[in-house]
Amino acid sequence: MPEVQHAETADLAWRKSRRSPKGNCVEVAPLPDGGVAVRNSRHRDGPVLLYTRAEMTAFVLGAKDGEFDDLLEPA
Repeated sequence: MPEVQHAETADLAWRKSRRSPKGNCVEVAPLPDGGVAVRNSRHRDGPVLLYTRAEMTAFVLGAKDGEFDDLLEPA
């Protein structure tokens, strides 16, 4: 997964979940090639991770299927 710096993604349409606690969350932005950029909303000038459309599709469908629900349960 490539990583880019903030200057290369400054003009993207970033958004985050409405469920984001106090605005601290990951932000996502669509890329012209169909991929998705992801960054930490607390560190907007930090690195940005780039994922292909297929990678994000697999992740979102897995989340919808409950594959990551164990991460939300108390340890």
